Amino acid sequence: MTDTRGSQPPQPNQPPAGPQQPYHPPQAYSAPSGPGAPRGGGDPGAQRKPRTGARTAPRTRKARLRVAKADPWSVMKVSFLLSIALGVCTIVASVVLWMVMDAMGIFSSVGGTISEATGSNESNGFDLQTFLSLPRVLIFTSVISVIDVVLMTALATLGAFIYNLSAGFVGGVELTLAEDE
Repeated sequence: MTDTRGSQPPQPNQPPAGPQQPYHPPQAYSAPSGPGAPRGGGDPGAQRKPRTGARTAPRTRKARLRVAKADPWSVMKVSFLLSIALGVCTIVASVVLWMVMDAMGIFSSVGGTISEATGSNESNGFDLQTFLSLPRVLIFTSVISVIDVVLMTALATLGAFIYNLSAGFVGGVELTLAEDE
């Protein structure tokens, strides 16, 4: 693009044009100066201060999304893995709890009380320590964990099917996601 202003005849109210210089548009703000001013070898009018009412924080973007369908196969896989993890945590927690209770002597003191209460002259009564031994507790906890894995997986998959049916009628769950800065 060519600047044709230099070839125009001078206007009656303006002085005649002097030597040709590059055109600089008028700046709305003066060049910053002082100790906190940005440094640079460029044009001092190129850097501008923000308006007094302008925002200084970046604007957060938001998006509204709708969960229209949950894939039952993926729900089943995720719920299966999570229920296995919960089952392993249950077994480990029961072993740790049994070991703490055994170290504190709870089984022997409670077992002695129950043995005295249920015993007679001919028999010693109910033996709590053999009934609540570690192998029995592990077997019981493992059976409960396996049942829990099967039930949680089946219920989560059934829940995905029910969600898909209800989402067909009402449109699904709407979420608003915001960008984190």
